[in-house]
Amino acid sequence: MRNGTLSSALEAFTLDVSAALETSRAQGAEVPFEVVEKAGGPTPLYCYRARSGEFIGERLGLLSALPTYAAAVRALEAIDTTGAYLRQRGVREVPSGPRERAEIALEQFIAAVFDDRSQFEFEREHFSAALSALERALYHGRCVTTAVAPLLGLALDRYTTKVELGDGLALVRGDTFEEAPYDAVWGEGEASVLVVFTVVGDRRAPDPIALVRSQVRRVVTALRLFEPGAYALGATAWMKVDTGSWRPLALPFCGDPGVRTMLPAEHEDELRGFFNLIAARATASGRLGWALARFEMAGERATPFEALTDCLLAARALLEPEGPGAGRLADRLAAICAAPDHRARVSGRIAEAQRLERQVASGTAPSDQESEELVSELCENVRALLRDMLCGHLEGDVSALADQLLVQAGTAAVVPPVPAPASQAPSDQPTEELAATG
Repeated sequence: MRNGTLSSALEAFTLDVSAALETSRAQGAEVPFEVVEKAGGPTPLYCYRARSGEFIGERLGLLSALPTYAAAVRALEAIDTTGAYLRQRGVREVPSGPRERAEIALEQFIAAVFDDRSQFEFEREHFSAALSALERALYHGRCVTTAVAPLLGLALDRYTTKVELGDGLALVRGDTFEEAPYDAVWGEGEASVLVVFTVVGDRRAPDPIALVRSQVRRVVTALRLFEPGAYALGATAWMKVDTGSWRPLALPFCGDPGVRTMLPAEHEDELRGFFNLIAARATASGRLGWALARFEMAGERATPFEALTDCLLAARALLEPEGPGAGRLADRLAAICAAPDHRARVSGRIAEAQRLERQVASGTAPSDQESEELVSELCENVRALLRDMLCGHLEGDVSALADQLLVQAGTAAVVPPVPAPASQAPSDQPTEELAATG
């Protein structure tokens, strides 16, 4: 067994298939047989052969509705060599789409597990033989790299052991992952949730270190956008190739963890869908990509006041292309994020956050809970804005959309423009460059 993620997904589905097919047989469904001639000797010998593949094929609708079906398909979809397995199994027309290939490969795998059997109890020997044949076809001349990284600040439902995200990524409760290095699971004194990443590559290629770092970081980005929380990766990940030994891999700093945020079981499908929905847009360049990077920096600051400028810069990049001198940020962000009846209050709070930023830069900011709540509200509004843009709910020029909403509501400037004083701390990217980006 070379790919633990694939193996566990296929085993869980095979167990469910076994139970479903046995139930169907117990309810009176009969497995068809055919008479075949056996070679050998001058006298022909005949025997009965169970047409189990036909029996399974007639129940594909039932099997595809099993709760473990989607995870098994995703595990196969993440591997780009399923076509080789289909050709080995005699499939003449191999689909071009990875999803279609994965679905047919899963059907063929189940047929191989229960080949020529009239009963469908799960037998480890048959499963292991079918898995070995599958892996030989998928990984001929290739290797499987598995990486695990502690994900701090997140807890899974107590009945959840694994959440498949797609693209070879999964969240796994560390205390249920027997193969994981001890320090990866127990480095913080409490069993960590692990980001597990599996990738298939050419055996002669260098270790995919950069890919591992970027992929595990994607999970943190998605969580920060999905649900507020103090998520961070541990300082060290571990990698292994096929069944080799684990080797440590340093990870870039990505924030200090806080109190663990629970991911309820009923939200797991929503997180999976969100992760896949933003996959393409989260790597966007231009104004959106720059704003997302600033939001990420805010999540890695040690104090709320340090995060304030990052969140304001992210909002300005998207909603104030004219520059901070226009004084339109508060109105526009409120128009996007608040209901009409609440826009005046939200706009006023954003304007207060801008004034607080100037106090922070001059060293005179009040250190109180109210100011921290002000920063938290601003960061939440920026998170909502980025989330809607990455999900595709907000398209095009969002500053123009905000102005349109304000005109429709007959709303003038709720607060006076907040000019940027000459003493304002410089941003990491000039306004003129922002306006020309994207």
